[in-house]
Amino acid sequence: MELDTAPDERVLDVSEFYQAITAHLESAFGRRRMHWVRGEIQKTYEKGHLYLDVVDASGAEESQPSVLKVRCWSSVWTSLRRQLADQGIVLRDGMVVSFHGYVGLYKPRGEISFAVTEIDVQGLLGDAAKQRQILIDALTRDGSMERNKNISMASVPLRIGLVASPNTEGYNDFTGQLLRSGFGFQVTLVPATVQGDSAPDDVVRALQRLQSTDVDVVCVIRGGGSRGDLAAFDDERVARAIADSRVPVLTGIGHTGDISIADLVAHRHAITPTKLGEELVTQIAEWRDRHVTRAAERVARWSVALTEEATEYVAERRRTVMLAVRDRLTGEQNRLGHVREGLARHARHLVETESARLASTRQLLAAYDPERRLAQGWTIVSSLDGRVVRSVNDVRLGETVTLRVVDGRIETTVTDKKGDA
Repeated sequence: MELDTAPDERVLDVSEFYQAITAHLESAFGRRRMHWVRGEIQKTYEKGHLYLDVVDASGAEESQPSVLKVRCWSSVWTSLRRQLADQGIVLRDGMVVSFHGYVGLYKPRGEISFAVTEIDVQGLLGDAAKQRQILIDALTRDGSMERNKNISMASVPLRIGLVASPNTEGYNDFTGQLLRSGFGFQVTLVPATVQGDSAPDDVVRALQRLQSTDVDVVCVIRGGGSRGDLAAFDDERVARAIADSRVPVLTGIGHTGDISIADLVAHRHAITPTKLGEELVTQIAEWRDRHVTRAAERVARWSVALTEEATEYVAERRRTVMLAVRDRLTGEQNRLGHVREGLARHARHLVETESARLASTRQLLAAYDPERRLAQGWTIVSSLDGRVVRSVNDVRLGETVTLRVVDGRIETTVTDKKGDA
């Protein structure tokens, strides 16, 4: 077979052919003539270097779309990945991205690739912000933004369900506020990864698990970090899990200035985990002041007032009683004085009356005094046993009797007795 070639055209070897192509690509699309290329990521693979399959982003359906092999070598990708992460951006399939770079030819496979030197981060941020707003609008339309806010929150939320990564700075800041408060908080912790690709599913599972526990509120916390670190809390799955919670969800995510979609959907949000802990402690303290401390102060004031009133009343009654007793004693003393004088007069009268009566009685008795009769010559006859003999029948013949005369006694024997005829 003969080749139909021009007389001056030389047949190229494969390597020479690739050299010619490489030279042409270098002059038109090389490091000195870099271009921007925009496309939709179809496939992502990372292993030190970043490998992407990118297709047209026009949206036209083709049976065999044009595919550009995009490479980002580790020397460039390390810093680009950090820059993207700081903005909360993770390259995923389906994302439309503008790359800046140059064309390279991989001779062993005969494959043209695009080496990335820069990624349009601002464009991605604009797309991310657009997607974020689309999600916010959707959550607003279906009522998810207000659903959890409409749940009544306990006045004294001491039973806390906590979704957090244990022993992190945010976790320690939040729980430290509760511990130092002195209140009896009961914390039910469900550990969850709060950054990375697995974080949204972890947070959703933790929220769902806490629905079956007896808690007053659920707190979702995560300390400060880059936008990428906080990306899980802009995830639709997390937002809807918060909206569907049967108990109020409070969030303390990131640091001052960070507002995630989870914050917008939550019953209430704080700017940091520390601030969320402070707000809970303040709520309990205010309730205690309003319902316990102030009530106790009112009771104390009323008690003091009642005590002072009672003390004044008792003092007044004591003065009244003392005056009454003094007046009564004075009156009784006066009455007793009058009674004493009356008794003295009556006693004197009785004594005088009785004295006169005794004198009269004494005179009467003196008239009947046996001694006086004996002096007149009368004799008292008595038996030996002392019985007075009043009749002749009181003695027997031969009986000894005693005769009492004025100056002594005479004993004699009855030898004869004669009665009155």
